[in-house]
Amino acid sequence: MESATLRRVPPLPSVVQIALIFALLLLAAVAWAVTGDRMAGMDAGPGTDPGDLGFWVTAWVVMMAAMMFPSVAPMVVMHARIEEGKRRQGKPVEVGTTALFVCGYLLAWTVAGLIGYAIIQIGEALSLDFLAWDRAGPYLAGGVIVAAAIYQLTPLKDLCLRHCRNPMTVLLMHWQSGRVGALRMGLEHGGWCVGCCWGLMAALFALGVMSIGWMVFVAALIAIEKLLPWKTVANRGIAVLLVVLGLGVAFASDDVPGLTLPDSAEAMRGMDSMGMGEGGMKGQSMPDESMQNKAMPEKSMPGEGGSMGMEGQ
Repeated sequence: MESATLRRVPPLPSVVQIALIFALLLLAAVAWAVTGDRMAGMDAGPGTDPGDLGFWVTAWVVMMAAMMFPSVAPMVVMHARIEEGKRRQGKPVEVGTTALFVCGYLLAWTVAGLIGYAIIQIGEALSLDFLAWDRAGPYLAGGVIVAAAIYQLTPLKDLCLRHCRNPMTVLLMHWQSGRVGALRMGLEHGGWCVGCCWGLMAALFALGVMSIGWMVFVAALIAIEKLLPWKTVANRGIAVLLVVLGLGVAFASDDVPGLTLPDSAEAMRGMDSMGMGEGGMKGQSMPDESMQNKAMPEKSMPGEGGSMGMEGQ
């Protein structure tokens, strides 16, 4: 019965559809503004520390609203359209179901963000010095981006992308009524979206997850492959672009526009703005500082005036 209702669902009134799309885009714009304000000056390049868990979760959810709301708009509009069709047919429709669909979608991305956070924390805990930027770091970052390019060409990517590009088909197959059903559908669709975009998000981590410029870049790629009519061209084109970018990061990182190098002064300022300047990045200039700090007490040991004597010298 639900499937029959979906197949003959009438279009939304133009005013309602425009208002819904405008609301999503407005929320995305606000999220971009908040993200830009919260993350200003925090870009420390590849391997940027995401901060504490509370900061990361709130920042990540706002980021996902900014990056994903434009490309998820067709699915949200279709959900609202179906609910409106049921209402016109005199069937009971609970208030707030479309909003809960969006909440479920963000919840799926929140889980993905927690997984990404855990991976970063595990990597930091292992203290793998050979992955420092002045050693194998560029090759790791470039390799992640190239891996994202390869994923673009896999059957799993194609399956997830087809799901994201066909709102009516998805809702025909997976419709669930009520508020709980809307939340579940949003969570399920978010899972498909994570499956579609995790490679691009991994590339964002490899480029600098706190960089507004790279966020905009990745968000644009996601919108292109989900919204433009040329699915195959967009998908293959993004794969080629990622390969070129990955090779550039690996072998000519100094020449990649917009890339903050982890051993640069800009990256150090980014770490300082997050309150992590003392930690530094492995393999960079910070260890020299710690060696100097260790040497100081040895010079001041002879007596109380030792340090003053140094100043006088």
